[in-house]
Amino acid sequence: MTQRTRANYALVDIEEHLGENRRELDVPWAEFVGDRSGTYTIEVPAAESIDPYVGVQAFAVGAYGHEIYVNDEPLSGFDLPPAEGWQYWIDRITGTVLEEGENTVSISRDTETGDGFAIGTLGVHWKEPID
Repeated sequence: MTQRTRANYALVDIEEHLGENRRELDVPWAEFVGDRSGTYTIEVPAAESIDPYVGVQAFAVGAYGHEIYVNDEPLSGFDLPPAEGWQYWIDRITGTVLEEGENTVSISRDTETGDGFAIGTLGVHWKEPID
């Protein structure tokens, strides 16, 4: 018998500008935070999360190399590809797992680049078993 699942998610309004210079982007809605976003907590109510992924709304990403962290572990591969204007990028959660209870998410910029970008909303999605 196939395991039955349901989709679940948690949304985080980050609204932060990562970069070297607060004047590099015209994003008055975003708080300038420098090289790393705040650390945000999400709640996962299930003991098992299946096929988890992160969806990130980002503005003006100009370089590869920026990292998304889940529970202080970077996701594998590239996390935010360059794109002009707004993009919505999805990345599988690999290299770490979602735990039942509190989990953390954050984003850091590649300081080897001069890139600055803004993050709007981040969503963490997963499937969980149902009885």
